[in-house]
Amino acid sequence: MGMREECKHFQSRTYKSGEVARFCVLGNAPDQPWSCPENCLTYERRFADVGWSHGSLVDKPVETEPGANIPLDDRREILDMASQIVDAVAPELLEERRRQLDEMEKKNRGGWKFWRR
Repeated sequence: MGMREECKHFQSRTYKSGEVARFCVLGNAPDQPWSCPENCLTYERRFADVGWSHGSLVDKPVETEPGANIPLDDRREILDMASQIVDAVAPELLEERRRQLDEMEKKNRGGWKFWRR
Protein backbone atom coordinates (compact mmCIF):
# COMPACT_ATOMS: atom_id res chain seq x y z
CA MET A 1 0.00 0.00 0.00
CA GLY A 2 1.26 3.46 -0.80
CA MET A 3 0.47 6.85 0.65
CA ARG A 4 -3.27 7.51 0.78
CA GLU A 5 -3.39 10.52 -1.52
CA GLU A 6 -7.11 10.98 -0.93
CA CYS A 7 -6.47 11.60 2.80
CA LYS A 8 -7.10 15.11 4.04
CA HIS A 9 -3.67 15.11 5.75
CA PHE A 10 -1.68 14.10 2.64
CA GLN A 11 0.31 16.79 0.85
CA SER A 12 2.44 16.72 -2.24
CA ARG A 13 4.87 19.37 -3.46
CA THR A 14 6.83 19.45 -6.70
CA TYR A 15 10.04 21.50 -6.72
CA LYS A 16 11.72 23.19 -9.70
CA SER A 17 14.19 20.30 -9.91
CA GLY A 18 11.26 17.95 -10.58
CA GLU A 19 11.61 16.27 -7.20
CA VAL A 20 8.27 15.46 -5.59
CA ALA A 21 7.80 15.46 -1.81
CA ARG A 22 4.88 13.42 -0.50
CA PHE A 23 4.09 13.50 3.20
CA CYS A 24 1.54 13.42 6.00
CA VAL A 25 1.17 16.91 7.51
CA LEU A 26 0.52 15.30 10.91
CA GLY A 27 3.73 13.28 10.70
CA ASN A 28 1.84 10.02 11.15
CA ALA A 29 3.46 8.19 8.23
CA PRO A 30 6.90 6.97 9.39
CA ASP A 31 7.50 5.33 6.00
CA GLN A 32 6.57 8.35 3.89
CA PRO A 33 6.62 8.89 0.96
CA TRP A 34 6.11 5.20 0.34
CA SER A 35 3.33 4.20 2.67
CA CYS A 36 0.88 5.26 5.36
CA PRO A 37 0.35 3.06 8.39
CA GLU A 38 -2.33 0.41 7.80
CA ASN A 39 -5.36 1.37 10.00
CA CYS A 40 -4.18 4.98 10.53
CA LEU A 41 -6.34 6.55 13.25
CA THR A 42 -6.17 10.04 11.69
CA TYR A 43 -7.15 9.03 8.14
CA GLU A 44 -9.98 11.21 6.81
CA ARG A 45 -11.08 11.32 3.20
CA ARG A 46 -10.75 14.78 1.69
CA PHE A 47 -14.14 16.40 1.08
CA ALA A 48 -13.03 17.75 -2.30
CA ASP A 49 -12.17 14.23 -3.47
CA VAL A 50 -15.36 12.49 -2.39
CA GLY A 51 -16.96 10.99 -5.48
CA TRP A 52 -14.16 12.18 -7.81
CA SER A 53 -12.02 9.97 -9.95
CA HIS A 54 -8.52 11.16 -10.81
CA GLY A 55 -6.95 10.88 -14.22
CA SER A 56 -3.49 9.53 -14.94
CA LEU A 57 -1.87 12.99 -15.00
CA VAL A 58 -2.44 13.71 -11.30
CA ASP A 59 0.95 12.69 -9.87
CA LYS A 60 4.23 11.18 -10.94
CA PRO A 61 4.70 7.62 -9.72
CA VAL A 62 6.59 7.24 -6.46
CA GLU A 63 10.16 6.05 -6.91
CA THR A 64 11.10 2.61 -5.64
CA GLU A 65 11.47 2.49 -1.87
CA PRO A 66 15.14 2.23 -0.90
CA GLY A 67 15.89 -0.49 1.58
CA ALA A 68 12.56 -2.20 0.97
CA ASN A 69 14.26 -5.45 1.92
CA ILE A 70 15.15 -4.02 5.38
CA PRO A 71 12.58 -5.05 8.00
CA LEU A 72 10.23 -2.29 9.19
CA ASP A 73 11.49 -2.52 12.79
CA ASP A 74 15.08 -1.96 11.64
CA ARG A 75 14.04 1.09 9.60
CA ARG A 76 12.23 2.53 12.60
CA GLU A 77 15.29 1.90 14.78
CA ILE A 78 17.46 3.81 12.29
CA LEU A 79 14.99 6.70 12.26
CA ASP A 80 14.90 6.72 16.07
CA MET A 81 18.71 6.90 16.22
CA ALA A 82 18.71 9.78 13.72
CA SER A 83 16.08 11.57 15.80
CA GLN A 84 18.21 11.15 18.94
CA ILE A 85 21.19 12.71 17.14
CA VAL A 86 19.10 15.70 16.04
CA ASP A 87 17.64 16.09 19.54
CA ALA A 88 21.14 16.04 21.05
CA VAL A 89 22.42 18.79 18.74
CA ALA A 90 19.30 20.98 18.56
CA PRO A 91 19.69 22.83 21.92
CA GLU A 92 23.24 23.89 21.01
CA LEU A 93 22.13 25.12 17.58
CA LEU A 94 19.20 27.03 19.06
CA GLU A 95 21.48 28.70 21.62
CA GLU A 96 23.98 29.62 18.93
CA ARG A 97 21.24 31.15 16.79
CA ARG A 98 19.86 33.04 19.81
CA ARG A 99 23.34 34.54 20.43
CA GLN A 100 23.59 35.57 16.76
CA LEU A 101 20.20 37.30 16.92
CA ASP A 102 21.20 39.08 20.16
CA GLU A 103 24.40 40.36 18.49
CA MET A 104 22.42 41.60 15.49
CA GLU A 105 19.97 43.36 17.78
CA LYS A 106 22.82 45.09 19.67
CA LYS A 107 24.31 46.34 16.39
CA ASN A 108 20.95 47.71 15.26
CA ARG A 109 20.18 49.52 18.52
CA GLY A 110 22.23 52.54 17.46
CA GLY A 111 20.12 52.88 14.34
CA TRP A 112 19.03 56.17 12.86
CA LYS A 113 18.59 58.94 15.37
CA PHE A 114 17.70 61.74 13.00
CA TRP A 115 14.81 62.87 15.22
CA ARG A 116 17.16 63.57 18.15
CA ARG A 117 19.27 66.69 18.47
